[in-house]
Amino acid sequence: MAFDGITTAHIVRELNDKLTGGIISRIIQPEKDELYLTVKNGKETYQLYMSASASLPLLYLSDRKPAAPMTAPNFCMLLRKHIQGGHLISVSQPSLERAVTFTVSHRSELGDPCTRKLIIEIMGKHSNIILTDDNAVILDSIKRVPASMSSVREVLPGRPYFLPETRHKADPLTVSRETLTTAILRKPCRTAEALFSSLTGLSPLMAEEFCYEAGLDGGLSTQSLTDEDRERLADVVLRAAEAVRESRFRAFLVYEEGRAAEYASLPLRMYDGSQKEAFDSPSAMLQTYYGRKNKETRMREKSAGLRRQATTALERVIKKADIQSRQLADAGKKDTFRLYGELLNVYGYQIPEGSRSAVLNNYYTNEDITVPLDPTLSAAANAQHFFERYNKLKRTEIQTTEQLSAALHDRECLESILEALDKAENDADLEAIREELVSKGWAKKRSSRDKGFRREKSKPMLFRSTDGFQIAVGKNNIQNDELTFRFANGGDWWFHAKGQPGSHVILRTEGREVPDRAFEEAASLAAYYSKGRKAPKVEIDYTLRKNVKKTPAGDPGFVIYHTNYSMMAVPNNDHIPREQ
Repeated sequence: MAFDGITTAHIVRELNDKLTGGIISRIIQPEKDELYLTVKNGKETYQLYMSASASLPLLYLSDRKPAAPMTAPNFCMLLRKHIQGGHLISVSQPSLERAVTFTVSHRSELGDPCTRKLIIEIMGKHSNIILTDDNAVILDSIKRVPASMSSVREVLPGRPYFLPETRHKADPLTVSRETLTTAILRKPCRTAEALFSSLTGLSPLMAEEFCYEAGLDGGLSTQSLTDEDRERLADVVLRAAEAVRESRFRAFLVYEEGRAAEYASLPLRMYDGSQKEAFDSPSAMLQTYYGRKNKETRMREKSAGLRRQATTALERVIKKADIQSRQLADAGKKDTFRLYGELLNVYGYQIPEGSRSAVLNNYYTNEDITVPLDPTLSAAANAQHFFERYNKLKRTEIQTTEQLSAALHDRECLESILEALDKAENDADLEAIREELVSKGWAKKRSSRDKGFRREKSKPMLFRSTDGFQIAVGKNNIQNDELTFRFANGGDWWFHAKGQPGSHVILRTEGREVPDRAFEEAASLAAYYSKGRKAPKVEIDYTLRKNVKKTPAGDPGFVIYHTNYSMMAVPNNDHIPREQ
């Protein structure tokens, strides 16, 4: 579902109701394209969230209170200068455009009253947050757009602000029936496409919904429509426009297979057979739908560099291990050279000088074998040559075996790091993974001069079983190590997916007898937070913590154990409440 003009109109109505007349008391910019404005209005305090992310632009009232970075970005400092402490006069939306303007009354440095406008444009990769003065001149933006990036509009300080043309689309709130029936619904394309490509702020989902309400297939060509079909579809569009003008919105989510699939601010009758959840406000709906997705998107963006470094290192290690495996296979020929040397020492006196080969009896198997010879050397010299090759391959086998073992161990480490990146939930988790990459030489150490960097400790995930037992899940190798050898007691139970990267899971007993259900729930978490989470079932090893020891190499997260039980578990984390 796209953040369309109808959803924007619903949000604008809510923001006008709750924020108009309030004071902007705090502004922070936790990400390069993200803002949080704290607005105090009477006895209520609201957190207004704005994102100009290319992948997930959003605007809603949030219940989150993020920490401010140590050093505020320049755009944030500019906003604090021009609108912090100002009164929010109005929140407006031009037509059904995906743009919202916040008009703020403020005082200049000389104490004179002035007006500033903060505009968020929710337009996919072109999304932006722009501050202008009362003459519509751009003061700055969260993303600067020079002429080299856009031939349509520059977004730079000093340039005039204007909203780009929406490809000559009609305004859904004022479009006439005649325009709908004689022009829009006669475009040579699919019926749903004719609607969303011709009406401002209309998403493909709502266009399909309008077709459904009119009893039509949105995938059919407009040429297949009768005049009656066009009139019926025009009725649906005009009724929806009237509902938007009169602010008759309804916020709800549509669920499919237990997950939020769509959201809307108008009824979606084509999903009448699906589970729906109604919300009191569009902000609550959007936060529920996008909250987790936005967090995952942010973490993917932040972890991209680490993932690239780990993937590059893994490719190199795999290539190295492949070369070493071939070298080890070649070294397996050493015993043949040793045998050649022994046979030449025994039967060399029988071989004529200048021979290129000799058929000799292998007294180990009593079979004849052909021994290749260098005709320029004597039998004794050929034997010495074979013994030298044997000794060289023997040394190579010892060294390559050690190197291959180290390469395979590095491969396990890197695979576990990539798995940990999928579980990372915040900057502290990423920093712990970075430390491990740096310690192995797979990433460069972070510069102490990096601005806005705040060192925090990565924390494990804590769950509470149905029977009241605490279950701790590690999110990376360093955290796994701390959970197993510092957090857990000897009498606690330790779980891990068998033979694949995954989290260490600790079931804390606190001296109580543990029921089977707690074991099953802990095992399902160990299965879910492993590389095998998409498999129907995962084999889980579990044992008392006292049976788990660190490997001789001492790398974090790698352990050995010899006494354990096993069970098959279904990967799942939805049925166990999380404590934090």
